[in-house]
Formats: sequence, C-alpha cells, structure tokens
Amino acid sequence: MNENWHTITRRQLLAVSGLSLASLGRGDPAAPAPRAPVAPVSIGKCANYDEDLVSLLAKQFDQIGGVRRLVGGKTVAIKLNLTGGGRIGTYTAGQTHWVHPKLVGAACHLMGRAGAKRIRLLEGAGRGDSLEDKMLNAGWDVAALRSAAPIVEFESTNHLGSGKRYARLKAAKPYIYPAFDLNHSYQDTDVYVSMSKLKHHEECGITLTIKNSFGITPNSIYGNDAGVDEPNENARRGREAVLHAGKRQPPKSAPQEVDFTSERHEGYRVPRICVDLTAARPVDLAIIDGIESSVQGEGPWVNGFKYANPQVLILGRNAVCTDAVATAVMGYDPRAKRGEPPFHRITPPQTPGAPEWAENPMLLAEAVGIGSADLSRIDVRGVPIKDALYDFESRRRG
Repeated sequence: MNENWHTITRRQLLAVSGLSLASLGRGDPAAPAPRAPVAPVSIGKCANYDEDLVSLLAKQFDQIGGVRRLVGGKTVAIKLNLTGGGRIGTYTAGQTHWVHPKLVGAACHLMGRAGAKRIRLLEGAGRGDSLEDKMLNAGWDVAALRSAAPIVEFESTNHLGSGKRYARLKAAKPYIYPAFDLNHSYQDTDVYVSMSKLKHHEECGITLTIKNSFGITPNSIYGNDAGVDEPNENARRGREAVLHAGKRQPPKSAPQEVDFTSERHEGYRVPRICVDLTAARPVDLAIIDGIESSVQGEGPWVNGFKYANPQVLILGRNAVCTDAVATAVMGYDPRAKRGEPPFHRITPPQTPGAPEWAENPMLLAEAVGIGSADLSRIDVRGVPIKDALYDFESRRRG
C-alpha cells in the first residue's frame, strides 16, 4: 500500500474543486460530519516578509468580515507562537518556528488603525525573562512593535505577571481538565487572537491554532517544578510531567483532571488538552503564518528540522475551520485519523514500545462543538487551496 494514500495531492484537490476531502479514505463517505460552527477562512500568497504585509493583511481581514468590527474600541490580546529558542543556519527564528516580528507589527498596526483601545502581546518567556527580553534576545525591534499602535503592552504569561490573581476559565465539555487557571490577560480582554506558525510538531503532527493554545498554560501551575499546593512563581521548567505525560497533577489550588485513569500517552493527552484550552479560551481570530516556515518539527531542537517556504498566510474567525484549511494547504487531510500523517510522531519515541500516534485535534474539537473540520462546509476566500498547496510531507521526507 502507498504510505501516502491519505495525504492530499494536487490532482485530488483539482478533482474535488478544492472542497470536501472528507471522503478520502475516511470510512463511510456518506456519513455526515458533526454540525459544528463554521466561519469563512482567507488564504493569501506572500513570497517573503519584505512584501507589503499591511496591505495583504488588510485585504484578508476584509475577506473574513473586517477588522474594525472586531477590534474597534476594544482590548485585544494576541497569543504569539515563540516556542523554544535556537536557529538553523542563517535563518532567524521568525523565518522557521516563531511568528515573524514584521507580521506581528503589521497586525498591531492594522488593529490600532481600526480603533483597538489596547493591544497586549502574550507568550510564555522562559527562565523568568520578560517577554520583551525574549524578543530582544532574538533580535526583534521591540520599540517598533510598541509604536505600531497607540497602546501595545507585553506580558509573559508563564506566571502571575501583572495580575493580582489567576483567571479560572472553564471548558464546557472537557476531555482532560474541566478548567484552567491562567494569567489574567487571557480573561481581561475583549478579543482574543492566536498567531501561530504553519509547521510540523514532533509529537502532535502539526502546530496550528489549536496547538498554539497549549502555550497559554503558566509554568507556575502546569510546569514540572510547579507547586504542590499553590503556584510556584519561580517555576522555570517545562510542562512535560503535568500536561504531556500526566505524571503529576497541578497544584491542589488548580482544577484537577476529570479522569485520573485516562491514558498517560502524550499523543492522547496533548491534543485533548489543547482542545480543552481552546474551549475555555475561545479564539476570536486565528492568524497562521506560513510565509516562511519549517518541516519536521516545532523547532531546531528536533532532529531533521529544516527550512520551508510555503508563501501563504491564512486567517479565520474559527480556530477549527482555520486549522482545517491550513492542514489542507499543507497537503494533509484535515479529517485524518490518529496514526495517519500528519497525526503521528515524526521522530521515534524515546521510550521503546511507546505509541507513535497522535489524535487529530480538529476532530476532537469538532466533536465538542467548537468548529468544523469539514472543508465542504467552509467558505474559503482569496487564493483557492489548490493554488496554495505546499506538500509538507514530501519535503519532510526529502
């Protein structure tokens, strides 16, 4: 059997006019998809970050309903994807595994011009650094970002930060956690924007909008060195023990798992936790940076990680719909099952005999009513999927 039978080829996309791929190897092709919410998604083409990003973003915002209606007179929180550190060759982090600072600046400028009252840039910064320090260490022009709109603030959400208490946000139909204690910025906002990168993920297959939600969890509560009873504001380590593997629980002060007997495998846990987080803190606008990117993993620490140039920018108002279109642009079926690319480990697990699959977070999200992964129901605007297709799988293997 051809091991790539479940990926989308350009010929297949042309055959279905860039629409539904739900019947490609998905069991009963007549079975209806769950009637989850849908929203339009825009695809734009852009060769590099030196192009007119403001004009491109403005056009795509208009294609999905306009930015002024969304942000005018409101506080906007933007969760960036600045995972890890390092770089490969001469490429900057923004060209491979982080969202690019020029794109962040363009988005802030447009939202400020549209009347946003306040813009907060959010992401976890390791080792106790401020978010500004993390950006400066990577060569970002923080002053330019700060002046991109009338009020631009920065906050590392790995800890309590500038808030007086953590915000408890609940997931209506939880898989793993019924609620999460998060930095106040994820609650103290009118509009929540996710800016993620179009790329693979070592354990979960892909990193898009839903996976970007994983990074909103504070290390002080969900980190390996979080407190037993209360948050540890000096926590510096990652979230592997608590979230990835479920080897320990968050502090007793935080919501505990709904089922302590559930699977401890990260391919089972991480996609479900990401969906719980997306349900608890819904995304009002998803921006996926695929202008320049990478294949084989989420960062340069992954063996075989390499540069890619998809030349696409994808925007939508629904996290699931936007991720479904982005997955198709990557050449994959957004309705793929666990163990089928891209929902498998792209590097062998370190523990012999450990499962190599990951669940499809879009289907998990669809099942609890967050959005639809059915391309036949999504109004794709701008560039058609077939004209934006970038075969991530062949480049990963090449």
